[in-house]
Amino acid sequence: MLNYIWLTLIVIGISVAVWNDLSKPPDPSANTPLPTLNKVTNEGIVNSAKTAVTLAIGLIGIMALWLGIMKIAEQSGLIAILASILKPITTRLFPDVPADHPAMGAMIMNISANMLGLANAATPLGLKAMEELNKLNKKLGTATDAMCTFLVINTSNVQLIPATVIAIRAAAGSANPTEILGPAILATTVSTIVGVITVKLFAKLPVFKKQLEED
Repeated sequence: MLNYIWLTLIVIGISVAVWNDLSKPPDPSANTPLPTLNKVTNEGIVNSAKTAVTLAIGLIGIMALWLGIMKIAEQSGLIAILASILKPITTRLFPDVPADHPAMGAMIMNISANMLGLANAATPLGLKAMEELNKLNKKLGTATDAMCTFLVINTSNVQLIPATVIAIRAAAGSANPTEILGPAILATTVSTIVGVITVKLFAKLPVFKKQLEED
């Protein structure tokens, strides 16, 4: 299903770009005809590829710096400290998961890594958390409340250090790429709170409880 969604988005994007270029009125001062479909497509592909390479190379330096800092934080035990701070909160967010279950540890480490911008480290932890949560699932094939809650938190996770955004701003020539810290923390905090409240409210709706029982 996800492949069809991406394919649809790509087709729509190319179609809109071609339409916008072909629908432009001709320039009276230019002695060139209207752009052809092949020319528009080729120019768009070449320009996009050039922009992607330029941006990617610009990201290397700042990403290496932040990943190095985050690796130091991981090795120094900062993530473990943050995980211990989060434990009282996660036990309340996931009441169906035993505090000593491996799923709880994986979720705490995933949330902690995401908060510090350790996306590469957070991904395998998130997969491990889902794998462990599935072991507690009594209805295989149906997501549990804990799975839904974890997915929402993982998607809207509070970002204390949005390293990727900082890197993109730096590559784009921002005068102060780190000024995004405050707004990022505020926005992700609000999104996480709204997401958790929403998923908890939906979990209490009779229609979802009935579907779970029928499955």
